Amino acid sequence: MKISVQSEAFDLGAESTAFAQGHQDQGAIVTFTGIVRDNPEGTLQKMTIEHYPGMTEKALSEIAAQAVERWSLGDALVIHRYGDLAPGEMIMMVATASRHRKNAFEAAEYLMDYLKSRAPFWKKEFLKDGAEWVDAKQEDEDSLTRWE
Repeated sequence: MKISVQSEAFDLGAESTAFAQGHQDQGAIVTFTGIVRDNPEGTLQKMTIEHYPGMTEKALSEIAAQAVERWSLGDALVIHRYGDLAPGEMIMMVATASRHRKNAFEAAEYLMDYLKSRAPFWKKEFLKDGAEWVDAKQEDEDSLTRWE
């Protein structure tokens, strides 16, 4: 299991390839990559992501370990960036390896739902006409209820 909270960009292809190697006993590898999305008006200049070092890695490790156990995963990977990110930049990656695709997909969705709503990151959007902190969305909270 690999957890990385980093300011540097990551190479999606290299990370996916490295994760897939050595998992000959697994039947499925699922990956998801999130990017910084511009708003409908096209006014997002950048997003700044903050976190508490140590606390964030611990929280991500705990949720990834829960996913590994719950879905009998062979492995899991979570990469999440912090700092200033422009629209279109990769913000995070989740990968899961499982003997069966259903488990790999469900575990990846579980991790993504957690990252979106509960992971200890704070996001601030800098728009052409000002800046604002990103509030939690009810739809993201609702997504977590399916995993209870």
